[in-house]
Amino acid sequence: MVQLNLQHFARAAPIPAQARKPLGACLVDQGLITRSQLDEALFLQSWQRAPLGEILVAEGWVNRQDILGALSEQTGLQIADLNTSPLSPKICQIQPVDFWLAHNVIPWQRLGPILLVATARPDLFPAVRKSLEGTGYTVMPVLAAADQIDATIARIFASPLAKAAEARVDLEQSCRSWIPRSRTGPALALIGLAGLFAAFPTIGLAVLVAAAVISLILFMCLRLAGLLAFVWQSLKHRPDFRPPDPPHASPFVSIMVPLYREREIADALICRLRRLTYPKALLDVILVLEETDEVTRATLAQVDLPSWIRTVEVPELNGLTTKPRAMNYALDFCRGDILGVWDAEDAPQPDQIERVVRHFAQADEDVVCLQGVLDYYNPRTNWRSRCFTIEYNSWFRVILQGIARLGLVVPLGGTTFFFRRDKLLELGGWDAHNVTEDADLGVRLSRAGYRTEMVDTTTFEEANFRAWPWVRQRSRWLKGFMVTYLVHMRAPLRLLRDLGAFRFLGFQAFFLGTIGQFLLAPVLWMFWLTSFGLTSPLDPILSDTVLLVLIGLFLCAEITNAAISALAVSARERRFLLPWVLTMPLYFPMGILAAYKALWELVLNPFFWDKTQHGQASEEGLPPA
Repeated sequence: MVQLNLQHFARAAPIPAQARKPLGACLVDQGLITRSQLDEALFLQSWQRAPLGEILVAEGWVNRQDILGALSEQTGLQIADLNTSPLSPKICQIQPVDFWLAHNVIPWQRLGPILLVATARPDLFPAVRKSLEGTGYTVMPVLAAADQIDATIARIFASPLAKAAEARVDLEQSCRSWIPRSRTGPALALIGLAGLFAAFPTIGLAVLVAAAVISLILFMCLRLAGLLAFVWQSLKHRPDFRPPDPPHASPFVSIMVPLYREREIADALICRLRRLTYPKALLDVILVLEETDEVTRATLAQVDLPSWIRTVEVPELNGLTTKPRAMNYALDFCRGDILGVWDAEDAPQPDQIERVVRHFAQADEDVVCLQGVLDYYNPRTNWRSRCFTIEYNSWFRVILQGIARLGLVVPLGGTTFFFRRDKLLELGGWDAHNVTEDADLGVRLSRAGYRTEMVDTTTFEEANFRAWPWVRQRSRWLKGFMVTYLVHMRAPLRLLRDLGAFRFLGFQAFFLGTIGQFLLAPVLWMFWLTSFGLTSPLDPILSDTVLLVLIGLFLCAEITNAAISALAVSARERRFLLPWVLTMPLYFPMGILAAYKALWELVLNPFFWDKTQHGQASEEGLPPA
């Protein structure tokens, strides 16, 4: 190993590429690996698009420090320890932070006209040198660990990276402009509307009834369309897909797992991730945590992370600690061609990434996102978890499948979605202030002319089975839906042009239908009083004919919901939930409290992230690995 010596650096010339000994031979000569291990690694490299060193590290035969030492012997380059050697932030300003991140390099020292740039990939350094030709320096490489380079970039550019994470999305499609002053007008409008209804109660009630019925029709039509499209596709003979691309085409995949105050989940999370069957040399799992999150940091410190799992800490700025902000920050440190997101409590199927890679390889170019199926591993915990599982299966296994097949806007599920990373960067990542950043991103990708498809793989999560935590979680979702709808309806004609009439109607049906069904449910409850012959405030405005029509409408809606739920849980492993489908009308009223909590927060605290606590249920429902 060549030791770094600044005084004698000028005499330490790199070994020419044609004269270098192969890296594997260096490792064998040093006794770090055997010849048979090298042969196996070379075989793996023949179909894995990964450096030999990464394959050896992923197999557990060497560590990254061993690889760095072998690279030093192979290339004649010296090794810099960025943790102990000083680095001048001023030197780093010769290029924007995006350049250093893209190449995973960082200027380390300046010796007169010579600029020493730290890299973990000397084979890629010629492109870096060429890009720095106009700086006036003679650029020379030194070796450094990739994690040290990332940490140095994060430290030097902490402030600009943190600011960029909060403002990646164009202002016109972001809710970050919702300062208290901008929310005063809508709040006064709501108060004025309430006063108008109080002054003219009959007219006001008629308007509310009309709004409730319209939202019911919209949402029922969306669900029915999704159901019919799903059934039609299921009955059709599925076309034969092209055979999977050969193994050597397997891309590098990054997975972000945002964590926040996770005390109970760390061990289980790492255990689930170890079950993944995708080549670890092509896998980059990033645990994203807040810089101030001592709970998660202390928990992870007790866990031995594999070489293919690393952590990224998000600097604090302006007190905003949302999941999308954290992911925006970590996005700059991802290196995969495909980027996915899992939540802390997720248990993905072991072959999930292979399925995603295969689907992307066969998909059209305008398909930039794949959404997997979400299910729960604790449906037997109590009645609420059973109903939640029925609801999730109805949405992800039936309705969303049909919606995606119809080409409508697909509101992403917050986890188990995968992007072509270059397209995600083009879209600006996530709106850091939106508490349902997933649904918003689904709308923005549709507005940009791209599509989301469903991928045939399942991730199991923990169903929120306690009453108040369920309300808090649902209120965050509904508040985010309200925010997303209001943001994109700032310019409805532009939204119509971007989406087209069909997608625009689907957008209205989902957001207005979802929000209206919860906010206006008390109005529909008054209708049932009239239906059963009891005195109701609706008596003066509902004729017998209108009442009969509404009875038919409500029965159709309930039959549709029951049919979707029954179909969704008809699989053998979920069939025990069929009797509980009949209790679903008793489950959804909790959402009314959540909706009004969301409406209150929309006015007073729209960016508040009501954290869901994970690790409260057993994993007995997980399928065997």
